[in-house]
Amino acid sequence: MSQHEVDLAVYPDECDPYGHLNQASFLALFERARWAMLARGPGIDLFNRHGAWPAMRRAVVDYQAPAFPGDVLRFRQTLIHHGRTSFTMRQTATRTRDDRPVAAAEFVFVCIDRSGRPVPVPAELAEFMRAPAAPSATPQPESGLRNVMVNGVRLAVDVRGAGPALLLVHGYPLDHTIWSPQLDALGAWQRVAPDLRGMGRSDAPDLGYSMATYADDLVALLEALGIERAVVCGHSMGGYIVFEFLRRWRHRAAGVILVGTKPGPDGTEARRARDAAAAEAREHGAGAIADAMLPRMLAPETTASNPALARQVRDLMAATPVSGIVGALGAMRDRADSTSLLPRLGGVPVLVLVGAEDPFSPPAGAGAMAAAIPGARFVVIADAGHLPSLEQPAVMTAAMRDFLAGIG
Repeated sequence: MSQHEVDLAVYPDECDPYGHLNQASFLALFERARWAMLARGPGIDLFNRHGAWPAMRRAVVDYQAPAFPGDVLRFRQTLIHHGRTSFTMRQTATRTRDDRPVAAAEFVFVCIDRSGRPVPVPAELAEFMRAPAAPSATPQPESGLRNVMVNGVRLAVDVRGAGPALLLVHGYPLDHTIWSPQLDALGAWQRVAPDLRGMGRSDAPDLGYSMATYADDLVALLEALGIERAVVCGHSMGGYIVFEFLRRWRHRAAGVILVGTKPGPDGTEARRARDAAAAEAREHGAGAIADAMLPRMLAPETTASNPALARQVRDLMAATPVSGIVGALGAMRDRADSTSLLPRLGGVPVLVLVGAEDPFSPPAGAGAMAAAIPGARFVVIADAGHLPSLEQPAVMTAAMRDFLAGIG
């Protein structure tokens, strides 16, 4: 076990008359795990030494499976936010006998003094929680797929080449492999293609999904890779994330590529559809989501002429963790309206790409979005649906290369 993992047994007096670990006792175990972790690290008196006390401000718990007397639960603690006077800790509980997730929680604490006034979070806490794990026996490769820890989550990211940086952000419910042709072809650039949290080979926490969280992950990834500025390319939901990135870190965007996306928020019916899809994923799994989405992902000509690609896309969507699907659906449902951002992007080179047969982001809407952005280029890719990067890779790569040549 790592220094941030604690095993605790479930006792009969913590359970209800039916033998289930009850809610109040579960919260007590989460708290005991936090103190036990500190006891083996900086000390259980950490906060007292600094004249601060962690007062809980907010708690969100997702109960996933029952626990019974005699079960041993492994609690994992991760610091996912460290502010001046507040911090957020994520904890998960897994049953050790079958490695089944039992619960996940996020707790927000505010440090206060004896009079109740906010005081700084002890730096010792962050130093302990963010201490690097023991080095892996396998060294990280210079290029290719690697793991990078950001905000308490392990992201899988494909990093290739050198030169100016191009950050490729995939859509829902996909992974970085939708950019495979571009990763292979755009050799003049350092290509960075992560799997978003909850998708591909990245960690899929049960909590913590929003456009702001995805954008936080991206900027933390750039910092981890030593990249100050990048051309940021987002497909579909990845475009929503790029809009959030621009709202907060426009100075870090050397250029923007928007593929099959739109700036507006979900309407009432769309929000209901997101909730229905989340319920479907919980009940029937990712395969049901893949089957429902596949007919609209590719142009009819693509499905007919390239059944292998259709199978690849279906399998890719079906492999997405349910927690990642549900989290992404909630994040898309609650995303901000980015329409007012468009006219303020003057000075940032922007390319808008869309498949001619994309039902999610029709060319008319994509063209209107491009027209609202000062100086934006607009390209419609024939014989492509929602995934032009895979359906018409040569055409899309050529359009991207031409755009990037004016930036690099």
